[in-house]
Amino acid sequence: MPRYRLTLEYDGAPFVGWQRQDSGLGVQAVLETAVKNLSGEDALVYGAGRTDSGVHATGQVAHVDITKEFTGDKIRDALNYHVRPHPVAVVAAQVVDEDFHARFSATKRAYLYRILNRRPQPVLDDGHVWWVAVPLDAGAMHDAAQALIGHHDFTTFRATDCQSDSPVKTLDRLDVSRYGDEIHLVVEARSFLHHQVRNFAGSLKLVGEGKWRRRDLERALAAKDRAAGGPTAPPDGLYLTRVDYNQPTD
Repeated sequence: MPRYRLTLEYDGAPFVGWQRQDSGLGVQAVLETAVKNLSGEDALVYGAGRTDSGVHATGQVAHVDITKEFTGDKIRDALNYHVRPHPVAVVAAQVVDEDFHARFSATKRAYLYRILNRRPQPVLDDGHVWWVAVPLDAGAMHDAAQALIGHHDFTTFRATDCQSDSPVKTLDRLDVSRYGDEIHLVVEARSFLHHQVRNFAGSLKLVGEGKWRRRDLERALAAKDRAAGGPTAPPDGLYLTRVDYNQPTD
């Protein structure tokens, strides 16, 4: 049976998250309905990351098995027809080997967190950035963020209801840069804990405001206690931008 790899873009605002849920519409359910309408098959769509309610994606990866054979371009265009009017797009599709798995074959995931740092509120980007009106020092945020790089127990930065077996993760990259009125956090690791990036953003905001210094972030990490960390930033500014794989997919 052919397996198709899908690269996806979506606006997370109207969804309860990636995962199919009884409480509301998930991106996974939209895609599975599109597959059903296209092929007549009840197929499961597997995603590389279970983004939360309100979290967006420009590079989510998923896979689905469908009996009928399509070219990559054909299934891309057909699924985009059937996902309408939902804010989801298949930006690329290709046939892959049956041992490819969107989640378990992934070697790295990359996220972007956008902070709009200006006095006026967002209009065009409302719901797609975290609006912080007080001035933030992006340089101080970047310097402090480097204390989180490496292999650590990230209990301080995981949600209290996180279901991961272990709080220990290896963080490969956490860069903070200013681009005009926006501050971008670029975060990369093989995998993440629930709310980990949003909790990084909330804690680094305290550094940017001058309320915390790098040593305060280091103490919070060492505490291994969620109560020692900063607030959880809203989902609005978070984007899953890339998923990497070792094996060729062409």
